[in-house]
Amino acid sequence: MDRRIFGLETEYGLTCTREGRRALGPDEVARHMFRSVVAWGRSSNVFLPNGSRLYLDVGNHPEYATAECDSLADLLAQDEAGTTLLNDLVDEARARLAELELTGTVYLFKNNLDSAGNSYGCHENYLVSRSSDLARLGELLVPFLVSRQIVCGAGRLMRVPDGAGERVEYHVSQRADVMWEGTSSATTRSRPMINTRDEPHADAERYRRLHIIVGDSNLAQSSTLLKVGATDLVLRMHEAGEPLPDLSLVNPAKAIRAVSRDPRGAVPVELTSGRALSATALQREFQERAAAFVDRTGAATAHDAPVLELWDRVLTAIESDRPQDVVRDVDWILKRHLLTRYADRHGLGLEHPRIAQLELAYHDVEPGRGLFALTQARGGATTHVSPADVQQARRHPPATTRAAMRGAFVAAAREHGRDYTVDWTHLRLNDGAGRTVLCKDPFAATDPRVDRLLNAVPQPVSDDPTPA
Repeated sequence: MDRRIFGLETEYGLTCTREGRRALGPDEVARHMFRSVVAWGRSSNVFLPNGSRLYLDVGNHPEYATAECDSLADLLAQDEAGTTLLNDLVDEARARLAELELTGTVYLFKNNLDSAGNSYGCHENYLVSRSSDLARLGELLVPFLVSRQIVCGAGRLMRVPDGAGERVEYHVSQRADVMWEGTSSATTRSRPMINTRDEPHADAERYRRLHIIVGDSNLAQSSTLLKVGATDLVLRMHEAGEPLPDLSLVNPAKAIRAVSRDPRGAVPVELTSGRALSATALQREFQERAAAFVDRTGAATAHDAPVLELWDRVLTAIESDRPQDVVRDVDWILKRHLLTRYADRHGLGLEHPRIAQLELAYHDVEPGRGLFALTQARGGATTHVSPADVQQARRHPPATTRAAMRGAFVAAAREHGRDYTVDWTHLRLNDGAGRTVLCKDPFAATDPRVDRLLNAVPQPVSDDPTPA
């Protein structure tokens, strides 16, 4: 595909503490957080005027799904907008708790693990053709995804057995240890890297939605850019029939854990061909082929040049044992740098509780408190979208995809107090006329049927009984 639809679904961690202990359960905090949403949307599962979806997922995890984006710039802005919108809801929850004289500090985390070791995800969506060979695509993508964490993982401190006790290690990925299969239709029972459940949210005769659930939640914009942009390049090579080597892994679950445990990216993993390659070698294979593909075919998109440059630069830094060269771009490298600098300054080991607290603080998305947020505000992390871009994405959907119509409809219906129903493909006015428009093409930003529906929004039912 020369033009692709991208989307991210991010689950956030939520807690409320007082003097270091839980003050309220996440269910109660979430109830206060989503109170205003339920008031206007009659549900904790709503679509917003910017085309996105906001809801409360299983386990009381606030989740934000970006609108359909056909550029990485829009995707980055939408992703950042989701965090700011959720921060606003947290502020509302704090105000309500204060009114009720319930003391405690509410925290919202963009990470993938809670204190009990439960995992929640950041899911990536890529629109692909229905004619795509899903089995072949899985064979191609699994070794790419297993090794991809070395360039865009979020990093974690991990306690591992050590004789009679345990020690703390730094691992590259937060999601690696909960992955058990390469591809599967399951999501929790036996969590795969690629979820094959067939839910295209589009014309099922033309499209599939590739649903990747192995990735970490990223705070660094460069990590998100590289995570999604590199995956898009690999997909485009496959779609163009580019000859790619067989890099199938003997044991993907074992391999992804081995890669996560090796920040040097040097530990070899076994291939079914009998070879053994490291994470950096696997990624370099894909990166060099992608660069040659773009150069030879001229099939470049607006984001290819920055993605290829960043991909090469990150791999070069890790291969040459100079991760500091990309400390502003890769979450796991930046977080490790901040943790070790603090530990060295205070004479602490990684096992010290203050280091564990600091690691969690990295993922705190409160602008004036979170470690990453403060680091980025001081220029310590690369940005690719501006605050103005993020503010625009809070209020408005991408102008070039189906989300533009959804956002306009939601905004109009809310403005005029109309009862409506929306999902990824349907727009419906719940009036006597039962006006419904099915939008099956995610690339279509306009539709005369939607225009008629929008024109009907301000009018009483008796004035326009003709269905759209």
